[in-house]
Amino acid sequence: MKYLFFLILSSFLFFSCSNIEQNKKLEPLTEKTISNGDIVLNKNCPPGFELNEKNECINRNMYQQYDSPNNEGLGGLQTGLPKMRDGFSPQQIDLGRYLFFDPVLSKDKSISCASCHQPDKGFTDGLAFSNGINGLTTTRSAPSLWNVAFLKKLNWSANARSLEEQMQGPLFAANEMGNTPGNLYKTINEIDLYQKLFAEAFPEKNEKEITLNEVYMALAAFESSLISLNSRYDQYAHGFHEALNPQEIKGMNVFRSFVARCAECHTPPLFTNQQIAVIGTPEPAGRPFDFGAALNEKDSSLNGGFKVPSLRNIALTAPYNHSGNFKTLQETTRFYTQGRAHAVPDSVNLIVHWHIWEPKLTEKEIEDITVFLGTLTDESFKPQAPKKLPSGL
Repeated sequence: MKYLFFLILSSFLFFSCSNIEQNKKLEPLTEKTISNGDIVLNKNCPPGFELNEKNECINRNMYQQYDSPNNEGLGGLQTGLPKMRDGFSPQQIDLGRYLFFDPVLSKDKSISCASCHQPDKGFTDGLAFSNGINGLTTTRSAPSLWNVAFLKKLNWSANARSLEEQMQGPLFAANEMGNTPGNLYKTINEIDLYQKLFAEAFPEKNEKEITLNEVYMALAAFESSLISLNSRYDQYAHGFHEALNPQEIKGMNVFRSFVARCAECHTPPLFTNQQIAVIGTPEPAGRPFDFGAALNEKDSSLNGGFKVPSLRNIALTAPYNHSGNFKTLQETTRFYTQGRAHAVPDSVNLIVHWHIWEPKLTEKEIEDITVFLGTLTDESFKPQAPKKLPSGL
């Protein structure tokens, strides 16, 4: 029986890797242009996706061989992932890539989506609070975009239910990209090359003008292609136990233990349960307490509540937390063993999540967990920044 399992597993690996390698060869290393210098959209899916007969890119990953209730993930090694959002065309994904890196989307043409979500920093920016236009800053740190296609709730306050809804926050926030729907519509339609590219990506459109919904959809298509599921942890989970060393395995076991309870919120394989949790994290000195999800839900029981972030590529995304007040993973992990709500003022009424208690982890256990978190790094499908943008910026 064990032999049969590994035979099936090997066959699945061969199919997946063959498809991925094929797409890797097709993915352009430099921008495609035609004789007049115009950009040509890629007709092939990004790595990790398979092109079907409808010109849709369908994700293929090893977790699709596992089944679990609703595929929500219960913390086991071989557990299915939630349903993801895919089915975009290669042209829509590639168009979204250009838009993502193009500062033309901001009011003063100085900031792009990639300014705060940089591929080389785990799609964050290494700052506690990101820089917006006119020298302004955001009120929370930039979350990573890896695996957002699997998420049903977005933003730190979990108030957005789709990528299209989420992106309108930073696009039109005065302290972020500072644009307005009217100005974005006008600006994007003044660029002839973008009109050609949108016509290519949305061949069924009847009008020449680019709609804002098409802009949102193209950006969502690109963001949905950011898949990270081939870390050393994943290799271990799929049966290659030599992928992790003894200390990393110890750290994984502490992470999953009922003592530490990390996995009850950061549930594998997505490493988030996508819920809001009140954990009592402090704010940086001089900043007022952030009431988090309670501000949107008008629910005092959510005071200080934030969406549980995925830990995928977490080693690349310091500083940590909604306010970037933890500089290292070790410091972040140590916070959870110092007692319930120990870091917030007594005047703030918090209903702290019951998973947050006093596990009294040793420094060695904290170190082991931190070492384990490093095994969640996988950038094998990291996209390339365009060398030329349709706006000319």
